[in-house]
Parts: sequence; C-alpha cells; structure tokens
Amino acid sequence: MFKIFKTGFQKIKGALKKTSSLLGQKLRKLFSNPLSDESLYELERILFEADIGSKMVAQFLDTVKKTHKSDPDATSNDYLRVLQEQAEALLSTPTEVSGNQPYAGCPRVILVVGVNGTGKTTSIAKLAKKFQDEGKKVLLAAADTFRAAAVDQLTIWADRIGVELVKGAPGGDPSSVLFDAMAKGKAKGFDLVLVDTAGRLESKGELMRELEKMARIAKKQDELAPHEVFLTVDATLGQTAVEQVRIFDQAVPLTGLIVTKLDGSAKGGVVLAIYAEKKIPICYVGTGEKMDDLIEFDPKAYTEALFLETIS
Repeated sequence: MFKIFKTGFQKIKGALKKTSSLLGQKLRKLFSNPLSDESLYELERILFEADIGSKMVAQFLDTVKKTHKSDPDATSNDYLRVLQEQAEALLSTPTEVSGNQPYAGCPRVILVVGVNGTGKTTSIAKLAKKFQDEGKKVLLAAADTFRAAAVDQLTIWADRIGVELVKGAPGGDPSSVLFDAMAKGKAKGFDLVLVDTAGRLESKGELMRELEKMARIAKKQDELAPHEVFLTVDATLGQTAVEQVRIFDQAVPLTGLIVTKLDGSAKGGVVLAIYAEKKIPICYVGTGEKMDDLIEFDPKAYTEALFLETIS
C-alpha cells in the first residue's frame, strides 16, 4: 500500500509541477514578510492565478488571517501547512453523490461524457486497462458515432489493450450502440461496459438532450443504469471546467470526475474549485500520456503535492 501511495504521490507531484512552482515561489516570498493588507491582496491574486476559485480563495484568506491572529510569528511553512490541511479536509468531505450497483447478472455500465478535446476517449482506454489489470472483464462501446475518428481511435485502443468493442455505423444512433453493448455485456458475462459518448459543448442543447436519451435507453435493460456517469474535465480550462461540470450534471447526474491534462496546467488548483462548487467525487486524474498515467485521486497526495512540496 505504501509503495502504491508513493508512486501515486510522485505522479501527482510531477503533474502539479507547474502549479506548485507558481504557488511555492510566490507564497514563500509572500509569507516571508509581515502580513499586511497589501500582502493579503497579493495572496488573493496568487490563489486566483492557480484557479482555486472564489469560494476557496475566500476561505483560504480567512484561514491565513486566523493563523496570523493566533500566531503572529507564523512562518511560511506554517501558513502552507494550514492551507494544505484545509484543502485536504475539503476534498475528504463525504459526498452524497454515488453510483448504483447493477442487478445480478448485469454488467456495470459507465457512461463517460465530456467536451471534445478533454481526453475522453483516451481516458476510457486507460480505465479499461486499469479495470482489466484488476481482473475485470471489460467491454467498450464506441457510441461517439458522430466522429469517425473517435470510433477509429477507440478501436485501436481496444485492439492494443485486448478488450472487445461494440460499435455502430458512422452517424448512427449512439443509443443503439449502448443498447447493443449492454445486451452483449449481459449475455457474455462482462463485468463492465465503458461507453464513449459524443463529445459536445455544454452549450449545445440538442446534444445534451441526447445524453438524457442514452440514460433512458440504458434503463430499459437495467433500471439502475447507467450505474456511473464520469465527466472528463480538462484542467487547463480553469474556471470554464467548473461551468462544464455544472451543466453536464444537470443533463445526466454525474457520479464522478476524471481530471485530465493536470500535467499541462499551471492551474491545478481547479480541482479545489470544482469540489467546493459541486461536491462531485474526483475519481481519477490524468498525469501524463502513458497508459498507466491515470491514477485514483487521493486528497492527501494531491494537496501535499500542491502545497507542501513547495516547502524548502
């Protein structure tokens, strides 16, 4: 267990290098001087630059003020520690959001949704590999029928990983692909059906309505399906990602998030902004391009990499 945690921490640490560097250099310098109205204003600016979000920025400012009041001689390390502990406490807060268990003999169906370019299809392949390594029998459903490249991409991944795939005709009905995949999953004893859906902008109402249709179709075979709905969120989008979470959650209630491209962002603090806003579990984070660069989210590892790795 320790080795697994250490590996995950190192991956998150590497992924957050840009963000922690931004926070570390500036926060250490800021906290090395006496706290003042000017330094609090600068702290606010730094936190916003890391895309931590207005709700968390306000809470962090309040924490820093209280720390200073209780210990006027607090060091940079002291301030960074209390911020880390507060962030970890937030991300460890229990949530009422959860998935459903499939009926006996039915596969667990996971819809993966998201905007084009967020790494949705690649994340599905990484999930498939992860579940397969855990001994699960996995079936992929290429229901992004509007984009031929997505079907081709998932087909290549399925062959590479060694899992089966259900796909339909280009431009066909995504719900039909889902229905066929669920039927095959039940008949052939699959443990999981991972469903790639059409990438869509959250502003496209007709495409969002199709997600709702897919959820209804899934219930025809298992009224508790889809058992999970994961949204892929691009960490580089900052506060736009928070809005995407809100709108997708209205269309098909989300049970989990996959935060991608964490390694390419100087705004890794968006994880805090999202959780503070919606309390939807962050299940996985993408830390790179390799197949094993999708790891389970760990609040302690994340917040230590974000704050404490900046302590010299």
